[in-house]
Amino acid sequence: MNGLVLTEMDRHHLECIGINETQLKRQIDLFRQPQGGCRLRRACTVGNGISRILPEENEKYLQLHGEAEKSGRFIKFVPASGAATRLFKVLYQIYGSYPGKEEISRQAVQDDRSAREFLLFVDNMKHFPFYEDLKEILNRQGLPLEALLRHDRMETILAYLLTERGLNYGSLPKALVKFHRYGEGSRTALEEHLEEAAQYVQDARGVCRLHFTITQMHEAKFRQFVQGIMPRLALRNRATYEIGFSFQEHSTDTIAVDLDNNPLRNKYGRLLFRPGGHGALLANMNRLHGDLVYIKNIDNVAPDHRKALVSLWNRILGGYLVEVERAVRCFVGRLLREDFAALSGELEAFVRETLRIHFPEAYGKWASGEKRNFLFNKLNRPIRVCGMVPNRGEPGGGPFWVKHPNGTTSLQIVESAQVNLADLQQQAVWSSSTHFNPVNLVCSLRDFEGKQFDLNRYVDEEAVFISRKSKNGKQLKALELPGLWNGSMAHWNTILVEMPAETFSPVKTINDLLRPEHQPEQQPDFDLWQLTAGLGSLRSEAKLAC
Repeated sequence: MNGLVLTEMDRHHLECIGINETQLKRQIDLFRQPQGGCRLRRACTVGNGISRILPEENEKYLQLHGEAEKSGRFIKFVPASGAATRLFKVLYQIYGSYPGKEEISRQAVQDDRSAREFLLFVDNMKHFPFYEDLKEILNRQGLPLEALLRHDRMETILAYLLTERGLNYGSLPKALVKFHRYGEGSRTALEEHLEEAAQYVQDARGVCRLHFTITQMHEAKFRQFVQGIMPRLALRNRATYEIGFSFQEHSTDTIAVDLDNNPLRNKYGRLLFRPGGHGALLANMNRLHGDLVYIKNIDNVAPDHRKALVSLWNRILGGYLVEVERAVRCFVGRLLREDFAALSGELEAFVRETLRIHFPEAYGKWASGEKRNFLFNKLNRPIRVCGMVPNRGEPGGGPFWVKHPNGTTSLQIVESAQVNLADLQQQAVWSSSTHFNPVNLVCSLRDFEGKQFDLNRYVDEEAVFISRKSKNGKQLKALELPGLWNGSMAHWNTILVEMPAETFSPVKTINDLLRPEHQPEQQPDFDLWQLTAGLGSLRSEAKLAC
C-alpha cells in the first residue's frame, strides 16, 4: 500500500475506528494528486445564478414557511464543535511573553497587526459581554480588574480569562463563550441560537427542534449549560425545546502524512489520524433523518435587536424551499404518469431556469426514455436554498459556476483552497465574485415519496482540502473531507438567493464582538419590509409551474 506495511495493530486500529484498508489507500492517494482542481467558469451574480426576491413575494413565502413550520417539518442543525482557541489567537500570542503596553503600542505604530488587535482588545475590554464575569472572578481573588488594568498587569488578566485559574475561555467550545450583553445578563452563542430558532422552527405545539454537533469531551458542559438555561428560555419563548447532540464519527477521520506523503505514526507507533473537517458532519446529517433542515454556523448569530431581520429572511428562505420542493415533487409525479412528449417542454424549462441545471450537448439527440431517466435523476435528489450576502471582504467561500471534467457546468459554493489561484485566469474569476456564502442554508432531505435520501450518494469525493499543520514541532499534511456545503453537497440541487448583508454577523476573532452588530443597541428604527424592498427590482428567477 504505497510502501506502507500494515501490522496487526494497524488493522485492529482501523477496525476500531471504522476505516478499511481500501479507504486508507484512497486517502493516501489523494495526497499525491494535484490540488486546486476546481475549474471556475464565472462568478455567480444576481440574475446569473443568484435570485433576488421581491417584497411582494414575501407574504407567499412566509405563508408557505408557516405551514411547514407549524406541521413540525423544520429542524435547525448547528455545527458547534469548534474550540474557542481560534477566537483568542491574538491573546495567546501575547500571553506568556507580554512586553508591556508601551512596547505593544510601539509595535502597533509600526503596523504590527497582532499588536494593534491586542490594543483594541485591551482598550475596549469593558465592552465585551464577559467583562463582568472576569471582573467578578478576579475580585474573589482580591484582584480588582480596574487596578490590574491601571498597572498593566495583563499577564494576570489573561490568565484569569483564558486558563482554568479563571473563566477558562481558552479551553471552552466557542458555543459556550458569551457573545452578547443584555440588561438581565449576557448570552452565549449557544443560547442565542436557541432564542433565534424559536422564531422559525417552532411547531404548532410549541416544540422547537435543534441539533448541535459537538466534541465528546465537551458533552457534559453542553448538557449542564442547557439544563441550567432551559426553564427561563422555555418560559420566555413559550416553547418546548428538543435538543440533540452528536459527535463527529471516528470513521470520518483521515490519515496524516509527512511532507513526502508518507503516513505518520504517533509516539505509540499507531497510525496518526486527524478529524476530517466539517465535511465529516455529513454523516451526522444523514443520521438526523431530517425533513427540512436549516444549517447555520455557531459563530454567525445576532443579538435581539437584529433577530427580527435574520428570522424574517430565514422564514423567506424556508418558504422558498417549500415552493421549490412542491414543484419538484409535482413534476416527478407527472413524469412517472404522463406522456413525456406533452410534458417535456415545460419540465425542461423548469430544470434549466429554476434548478439551473445545464443539459449535456447530446441531450437533444437522446431517445425519450433516456431524457426521462436523465430528468428524473436530476429532480430526485436533495435540494438546498443558500442565502448569499454581498461580498464585503469576509474570509470564506463564494458562489461560482464550475466546469466539470465531463464538460458540464453546475452551481457550487467554492472555497479558495479548491482553486488554483496561481492560474491568473482562475484568480481573475475568483476576484470577480460579488457575493459571499455566510453558511445560511435550508435543505430538503427527503424524496418525492417522503423517504430519506442517502446523502453520501451526492458527494464529490475529489473535492478534498489538504492543509499543512504541525504536531510536536513537526510539519505534516492533513486531509479534510469535501466540505459540508462544498463538495459534500456538490450534486444536490442548489438555488442561491440574495439576502441583506445585515443578516450576517460572524465572530471569527474576539474583537469581532466589538462590531456594532454585536453591541447593545436600541430597537432598529428601520422598517423591515422597506429594507427588503431595497434589494432591487429584479424579479425572482424561479418559474414554478406546478
